[in-house]
Amino acid sequence: MYDSRIVTDLDECQEIWKRTIPEETIWDIWEFRACFQGHFQRPPYFIVGEHAQGLAGLLPLSWIEETQCYGYFPGETWQGKTWLEQNRVPGGNGILCDMLNRCSGPYYLRYLLPSLESVFQNQCVVDEVGYMFRPPDYDYDIENYFQQFSKKSAKNIKREIASLQAGAFYRNDDMSDFEHMVQLNVNNFGERSYFYDLRFLESFRALMHYLNEKGWLRITTIIINGDIAAVDIGCVYRGDYTLLGGGTNRDYRGVAKLINLYHMERGCRERFNLIDFLCGDFSWKQKFHLTPRPLYMLSNCPVATQASEDLELRGAGHAE
Repeated sequence: MYDSRIVTDLDECQEIWKRTIPEETIWDIWEFRACFQGHFQRPPYFIVGEHAQGLAGLLPLSWIEETQCYGYFPGETWQGKTWLEQNRVPGGNGILCDMLNRCSGPYYLRYLLPSLESVFQNQCVVDEVGYMFRPPDYDYDIENYFQQFSKKSAKNIKREIASLQAGAFYRNDDMSDFEHMVQLNVNNFGERSYFYDLRFLESFRALMHYLNEKGWLRITTIIINGDIAAVDIGCVYRGDYTLLGGGTNRDYRGVAKLINLYHMERGCRERFNLIDFLCGDFSWKQKFHLTPRPLYMLSNCPVATQASEDLELRGAGHAE
């Protein structure tokens, strides 16, 4: 038997999170998510299941006023939907259902890890598909990866980026390039850029400083003919290289392929476990034979039925 209670004090929520969520990925770290909580300021609503032996389950939620739904903590939103991925809901099958029943309003839980698929077979549906490049699958050799392509396709890709690569200068970990990344992204997508939202922009800025303090930050900048042609921001945690956001200068056609392949080559060179390009409907991810990973959704909220708009704006990597 177990009891459940609601926790709304942020400090207590932090203590429970740190005690419950294993820090297996960058998404599991409280301080990572706190960068967004600090600027979105969603009221936390943690449903905690407890039994005699201690914690039995946790459903960490935040109330999102605009959509009148609970979302996964910290409830950061872009285009009305939460953005952070690989969300966990610790607990057994029965207690998860009970915790959802304790929720005092509609819920819209996105980007849930696949372990929940078996728990909610009739309710849990694929939300979006993330894509990864796994250097160990190719013995950390990018040429082995190119063996997946036809000779013609591989030759075309290499030829397309060769002209850019010849005049390209790469700059790493210059934090001032964060502003260039934001500007490139906003130039491309306008009001639909998540950096157009001041809360998101400042959350990312706080995140950049946190990652830098931990030694996990990776900023990659490509300069061509003196112009900033592309900037990506990411991090390396426990051997996983995660690309969090970026921007490209559309005056340089093909620079998207150039920077994406640069990350993949770096992954081989530095022997990363994987490079996570996140979710987002970028056609290049399938064309480049990246490994798909579905993430799931649980919802009884009307906003979940709305069609997704401009998914290419979401996630890492760049549309062509």
